[in-house]
Amino acid sequence: MHFFYLFPAIVLLSNACGNYLNGGTPEKEEEIATRQIYLADPTIFESNGTYYLYGTKNDPDIQGEGFLVYTSDDLVHWEGPAGATDGFALKKGDAFGNGGFWAPQIFRYNSVYYMAYTADEHIAIATADSPLGPFTNDGTALDAPVKQIDPFIFFDNGKAYIYHVRLQDGNRIFVAEMTGDLTAIKSETLRECIYAEEDWENTENAGWSVAEGPTVVKKDGLYYLLYSANDFRNPDYAVGYAVSDSPLGPWEKPENNPIISSRNTGEPGPGHGDIVYDQNGDIRYVLHTHYTPGAVHPRKTALVELQFREGRFVMVPESLRWIQSTVRD
Repeated sequence: MHFFYLFPAIVLLSNACGNYLNGGTPEKEEEIATRQIYLADPTIFESNGTYYLYGTKNDPDIQGEGFLVYTSDDLVHWEGPAGATDGFALKKGDAFGNGGFWAPQIFRYNSVYYMAYTADEHIAIATADSPLGPFTNDGTALDAPVKQIDPFIFFDNGKAYIYHVRLQDGNRIFVAEMTGDLTAIKSETLRECIYAEEDWENTENAGWSVAEGPTVVKKDGLYYLLYSANDFRNPDYAVGYAVSDSPLGPWEKPENNPIISSRNTGEPGPGHGDIVYDQNGDIRYVLHTHYTPGAVHPRKTALVELQFREGRFVMVPESLRWIQSTVRD
């Protein structure tokens, strides 16, 4: 299938210096342009006061394959791409994967930066000395008997768990413990978490149902698994969550699902993101949406605000904000 893109005009702002020459003419004028960021399956990692934004590349004007990264000090003003290799934090050829570079997660473990990611419908883990990369590995993926995507590694009580999607009878979310060096899954601990079974999770009654994009947080002794359901091309793509008293489940889906959808964002296809906390400790969820109501691609990156009320996640109405990069001339 061929996709044709019509991009909105770049927003230009004039930032005049305070020094003036004869006749009141500005001595210097700086053009500041902002451009929409097109990353699907986005995630934001914070380190030493800097936020790093990664995701599945959707911008057709940027050449290359791998994972771009943008940076911000405040979750509002973004610069980039800023990765170590042509703007990429991980670039094809430096690590496992020939294509299909999807859904990265970045974290710091034992003083090393890790990226868990999907390529060729397998999960791999790469390392770097900086969040900007270059992330590299030995060219191998985690061993598994099925295709698997969308990794999210979660640490709890000295153990590492990998939440991920297995492609078997649909996109289903599983969890398993990992070895201490994060090089393998302990297959004997593998458990299925959830699959798409509720009406809102499969609005097209597809034979291959989809639950994907897991993110896990722990609050007040309980585990909250945020996920997206429906095919990502469906405008009803949306975010829900499930709750458990153990990282291995079983999981219960609250009645207020979905918490993020086209109904409360006003945008088609919102989903598949990650939780990040702002400078005040408030909860944000970074996600992608469709380009327009009539076109899925290129998917646009945005932030919404979440609140945690009486043990439940809710989205703050009218809180969606597009993520744009700044270009200075």
